Amino acid sequence: MAQTNAHSRDKTGIRTLVVDIGGSGIKALVLDGAGRPLTVRNRIRTPSPPVPAAILKVLQRLAAKHAKFDRISVGFPGVVRNGVTETGPNLNKQWTGFALAEKLEAKLGRPVRIANDADVQGFGAISGRGVELMITLGTGFGSALFVDGKLVPNLEVGQHPFLRGKTYEDLLGNAARKKVGNKKWN
Repeated sequence: MAQTNAHSRDKTGIRTLVVDIGGSGIKALVLDGAGRPLTVRNRIRTPSPPVPAAILKVLQRLAAKHAKFDRISVGFPGVVRNGVTETGPNLNKQWTGFALAEKLEAKLGRPVRIANDADVQGFGAISGRGVELMITLGTGFGSALFVDGKLVPNLEVGQHPFLRGKTYEDLLGNAARKKVGNKKWN
């Protein structure tokens, strides 16, 4: 594991570079120890094709815009196990089995944690009591299920068959919205 950058700690505590990798854009900003933004969010369009090498370059560019941080948290649009991306349905097949946490840590010299993007958003929104379902709509259709604050891992409802051989993502993702128009999609 990379060491934290002691120089970036001040009265705000440990600083976390938070990154959201999306099918159309990659966003980043730095949060303090209490989760308050310390920087303005930056966004760079997801490269085409969205292969790991191209996205790693974008992540390096975004990190350079936020020089003071101690660690990195990444939301990834697919199944992630132990820092390795298992799927990337709105990105590229090269993401299958890609050690993103290890590669990013080597490039940026800071500890990295990666999880599914809907799981990360869910942890930020749930109450921690009962059964809670997080649905995210962006380029794709994300989901995270929690029971008493514990994540049910690798749910990926968006990829499940739904209607006439189509998945939830096929019918509810951004491509479907663009195809049928906002009124019908809503």
